[in-house]
Amino acid sequence: MLQFITDSPTVAGTVAQARDALEGGCRWVQVRMKNATDSEVLEAATEIKNMAAAYGAKVIIDDRVHLVAPSGADGVHLGKGDMAPDTARQLLPPGTIIGATINRFEDISERRLQGADYYGAGPFRFTTTKQRLAPVLGTEGYRQLIRSLREAGITRPVVAIGGITQADVPALLDTGIDGIAVSGAISRTDNPIEATRLFLALLSRLLNHNHFSSSCSLHSTFRLCE
Repeated sequence: MLQFITDSPTVAGTVAQARDALEGGCRWVQVRMKNATDSEVLEAATEIKNMAAAYGAKVIIDDRVHLVAPSGADGVHLGKGDMAPDTARQLLPPGTIIGATINRFEDISERRLQGADYYGAGPFRFTTTKQRLAPVLGTEGYRQLIRSLREAGITRPVVAIGGITQADVPALLDTGIDGIAVSGAISRTDNPIEATRLFLALLSRLLNHNHFSSSCSLHSTFRLCE
């Protein structure tokens, strides 16, 4: 599974980035506009959701629970300092996807009890697209996190995030994660559409040649595997 996260501060830039990712084959877009107004985020998310419908893609809004229903978005991603998933669940339409940011196994345990559907785990390495960066995990950090998760019987999907490049994908999948989230490695290239296609081709090739392909059926409810 590949999730694309927008990183433009403007409505036009955000929509353009999402369009490129969708045209490249990505079917999961997170609208992240940290310093934008609610009206700007709503405008961008609504337009992206309308575009995504033609591709059968999911659209997630970063942080702003109150904009999910008006925009028609499929879900929300909540950071560690944002509203708790169980509180958000009470405010959102039935079936809304809720993601939660985690950095340690203790975060997973807590967020599981609060009703998150999936976890964005990171950062993998230092990245300039994220403010207030948590401690870097690296591949060994993901390996330990996934091991703890399995031992605890927690089966929610885990998506790696934070400065990930195409070269990192094989080692990351080997840790047991279910997918990756990418921002600058797509949006800041000369050809974002082609960059998206290359990420998806790499993921598909690796998933088809090892045991990770089994996770697609496990998490199909949330359309995490494309």
